[in-house]
Amino acid sequence: MRITFLKNTVLVVAALSLSTSVYAGEALDRVMNKGVLKVATDANWAPQSFLNDNNEMDGFDVNVAQEVAKRLGVDVEFITPDWAIITAGKWAGRWDVSVGSMTPTKDRAKVLGFPGVYYYTPASAAVHKDSNVQKASELSGKVVGAAAEATYQYYLEKTLEIDALDAPKFEFQITPKKLHILENSTSVLDDLRLGDGVRMDGMVGPTEVIANAIKEGYPVRLIEPPVFYEPLSLAIDKGDQAFNDKLAGIIAAMHEDGTLSKLSKKWYGTDYTKTY
Repeated sequence: MRITFLKNTVLVVAALSLSTSVYAGEALDRVMNKGVLKVATDANWAPQSFLNDNNEMDGFDVNVAQEVAKRLGVDVEFITPDWAIITAGKWAGRWDVSVGSMTPTKDRAKVLGFPGVYYYTPASAAVHKDSNVQKASELSGKVVGAAAEATYQYYLEKTLEIDALDAPKFEFQITPKKLHILENSTSVLDDLRLGDGVRMDGMVGPTEVIANAIKEGYPVRLIEPPVFYEPLSLAIDKGDQAFNDKLAGIIAAMHEDGTLSKLSKKWYGTDYTKTY
């Protein structure tokens, strides 16, 4: 009787192992077993991600996330935590992946994994339209704004180290007198629009977000050329190689079949999926 019991126990344990580890990897198992990919992104960062007129999430990053979920064969759910919480890692399963145009940096790589760069975008300086500043370097010695815990803050602090293949080299052109750090680039733009020198003299942020704000009537001027280009990747909590590899394969396929190029042209009017 005891031998039979042990054999049966082994069979039960084996069956449970198969049912809970079909996909191998805690995060990948969670996503596939629940049938939902929980995606962390921003609800106020057009054209990457925003609430449209139907109160639905929309934008380039949103479309990328939706396509990733489709190729995984699961539904998608969007969650909008603060950027600093996303980049801090140790998500404890609150969401599965960040599709929020995150730049892989050496510091972030200590707590996050980066399964695949899906596009490259320029970062630029911008000033109020009444400003006399014509070059990014002329913002040195002035108050310059940037989003908290973003590459733009690191650039202004001269600590930015981009850790990704094909990352274009750049130089630190601006030495601010003071940093004006806010929650996100949209908030920085909202302060900049108040007037030249009212709360800041200029900012550094994502070129397309600045261009979109100008299109919407913000009294802001973009300074060319961009100060640096950043490769932007999906991000996951560090430690699940199976999940990392699965997402990497999906992003590679989306590059190969032109899906990412098509989405880039849809939202930006140009193909940002190529290396500059």
